[in-house]
Amino acid sequence: MGPGPSDVPSRVLQAMARPTLGHLDPQFAGMMDDLKGLLRYAFMTANPMTFPVSGPGSAGMESCFVNLVEPGDTVVVCRNGVFGGRMKENVERCGATAVMVDSPWGEPVDPAAVASALEQHPQASLVAFIHAETSTGVESDAAEIARIARDHDCLTLMDAVTSVAGIPVLIDDWQIDAVYSGSQKCLSCTPGLSPVSFSERAIERVKNRRTPVQSWFLDLNLVLGYWSSEGGRSYHHTAPVNALYALHEALVILHEEGLEAAWRRHRTMHEALRAGLEAMGLELPVAPAHRLPQLNAVRVPDGVNEAEVRRRLLEDYSIEIGAGLGEFAGRVWRIGLMGASARPRNVLQCLGALDTILSDLGAAVNTGVAVAAAREALATPAAA
Repeated sequence: MGPGPSDVPSRVLQAMARPTLGHLDPQFAGMMDDLKGLLRYAFMTANPMTFPVSGPGSAGMESCFVNLVEPGDTVVVCRNGVFGGRMKENVERCGATAVMVDSPWGEPVDPAAVASALEQHPQASLVAFIHAETSTGVESDAAEIARIARDHDCLTLMDAVTSVAGIPVLIDDWQIDAVYSGSQKCLSCTPGLSPVSFSERAIERVKNRRTPVQSWFLDLNLVLGYWSSEGGRSYHHTAPVNALYALHEALVILHEEGLEAAWRRHRTMHEALRAGLEAMGLELPVAPAHRLPQLNAVRVPDGVNEAEVRRRLLEDYSIEIGAGLGEFAGRVWRIGLMGASARPRNVLQCLGALDTILSDLGAAVNTGVAVAAAREALATPAAA
């Protein structure tokens, strides 16, 4: 129940244990085509260039930057937590200039500040932002940021590592040009793959670059010869065959449940957890309108050793939650409700364990009420 990886269903683990086929085997190629279609469903897009990068979400992030950014470019980077800072590093390693739009930790990206940055830097060619900031538990307004970027003739690059399958991600409706995610969060797959999707505008940018892509391994011009050439794929690298089996099965499970049902389940589990935490007297620092249901930041009570609470949760109850990062280090816990981990049993066990541990440590909390409050919330499921 931390910020990822989430619990992996047995079906996904069993899929991973299937016999390994060659990465150019016709049967494997058929699975690849099916997997791309399932990813398009998860991203809500018709983009043909939708496929998993052979690497974790950080590789997906780098794939987007190295293909879309050239030396001398100007990129507007939105930062309201740790991962916006990583975007800045990628821009600078591409030889480009990062214009930073900073928002306070615990708050969403300010669209007005994005518009102001683009007005001051009309040469900017890309706006990059985090949809669901994992370090703070905040959702930003992707549709509005993308609209502003289009008004200034900029492409958009969105980090959806924590958001896909947990909250609505509508790539075509929002007209996002490039997006990357991760297999290990709300998709409940094993870590190590990064689904990405590129619009036609983004692919045109890649094809018309002035300079070669700085990464051979992540160069879309080469990778797409493997992922997009139905019936005649060219060798690029040895794909992680069994990990792709696992991702395929995780996406089949998502399709069976339905995206809207998955969004609704994550919201319902969040409301139950919130009800229990607030009944105890604990605070969630993010405003309700911007809270991520799948990643809950919880303020550590005064006088409590937050690391000791996490240690006891793990050692005594086999429950893992995350520590705060950056400005939130030592100040918050991050409780994940992602994918298969977003279920009533997890919520109730976590609340019961927190109640016991905080009481033992003498924290100023209301005891014996959290689980009942969560059960009451579960009896009235939230809307999507």
